[in-house]
Amino acid sequence: MSENRQKVAIVTGGSQGIGAGIVAGYREQGWAVVANARTMKPSDDPAVATVEGDISEAATADRIIAEALTRFGRVDTLVNNAGVFVSKPFTEYTAHDYALVTDVNLAGFFWVTQRAIAEMLKRGGGHVVNISATIADVADSHAPAALAALTKGGLAAVTRSLAVEYATRGIRVNAVSPGIIQTPMHPPESFRGDQGEQLPPIGHPGQISDVVGGVLFLEASPFVTGEIVHIDGGKIAGH
Repeated sequence: MSENRQKVAIVTGGSQGIGAGIVAGYREQGWAVVANARTMKPSDDPAVATVEGDISEAATADRIIAEALTRFGRVDTLVNNAGVFVSKPFTEYTAHDYALVTDVNLAGFFWVTQRAIAEMLKRGGGHVVNISATIADVADSHAPAALAALTKGGLAAVTRSLAVEYATRGIRVNAVSPGIIQTPMHPPESFRGDQGEQLPPIGHPGQISDVVGGVLFLEASPFVTGEIVHIDGGKIAGH
């Protein structure tokens, strides 16, 4: 049997919002996609495989990689999109908050990325895109977010580390760092009125399509690795 030449992307947190947009973006490029979320319905698209499960568990990472190989025969790109955000004053975070955020944002990244890179090494190339957050670079007194800074800042740091570690073996590692993005969880009215000071210099929140465009830009840029693309309307430029 000849090898499947259709490229394959894995997208965690792929059931809604930015993750669903990334899944659709790769499909529009002709890629097959394995999408993971804690709960998600099977897709009617034969080129989209879905894997339900908690990304913070190593067993879920095993099932995601196995599904990619069984259904499509390869792993070309991993997009670590799954993430949780809990905003509280630092001293009010609970042990549950800490476990939730670190389990998803760090352990979730760790297990599936280890397994994906192992497969990419066998093929002699691949790409990892991490979804960080500008709030890890620019603190906001209106939205205290120490756990986001701890975890998303960690993703930014490990992006650079892995990019250098695997550069000579054909594997690129990049990140997209969104600012305020309008998703179903954050309707337009949530950015009006007394929230105005939170808006970036460009004056309005970004769209899911802006983040998808950033991921696909990195996908189409073979000489770019170790880069963190801020899609934040100029938020980081003002600091």
